Amino acid sequence: MSLFSQLSYATSAATLAQLPQSRVEIAFAGRSNAGKSSAINTLAGHKRLAFVSKTPGRTQLINFFGVDEGQFIVDLPGYGYAKVPAEIRERWENVLSAYLQTREALAGLVLIMDARHPLTPLDRRMLDWFLPRGLPVHILLTKADKLSRGAAGKTLHEVRKALKNSPQVSVQLFSSLAKQGIEEAEGIIKSWLLLDDSR
Repeated sequence: MSLFSQLSYATSAATLAQLPQSRVEIAFAGRSNAGKSSAINTLAGHKRLAFVSKTPGRTQLINFFGVDEGQFIVDLPGYGYAKVPAEIRERWENVLSAYLQTREALAGLVLIMDARHPLTPLDRRMLDWFLPRGLPVHILLTKADKLSRGAAGKTLHEVRKALKNSPQVSVQLFSSLAKQGIEEAEGIIKSWLLLDDSR
């Protein structure tokens, strides 16, 4: 049975003070409209577990989905959408930064990047916030079906090369539409959760 098939919505938080108690969390982050919610839905085999909007910037809450007792997949607000009012965008980024840098239950970060536009300045800022913690990061290059096989392979190689000095970062191609990369992503995330069980 898929690790994600048992995912269920648990709660949402608008501020750090509203975060639930948990044993371990795997966070999903990414630019608005990079395919983050679609990736969670695809991994869960569920069309509407995580909210998908054609309007970037709509997900304004930190959403928690239960995996097992005290274990959560966390869907973070998308970042970087220009049409969101500046004060709201700044608040989101402050919450995201504090969550990534201080949340004790956080065991790893799944960073979603559109394969056609990877490693944007905001993606690099997310990595700058998180990498000093020494926790693992797994990058999903989503919408890989939009690229030819050769172009997708080249992008994967270039992203890996750009991050070669960050050994805790792994990278893969992923497509919600083509159901590509599901097993690889599941394997990485499951290993992070199993580390929690072995503590």
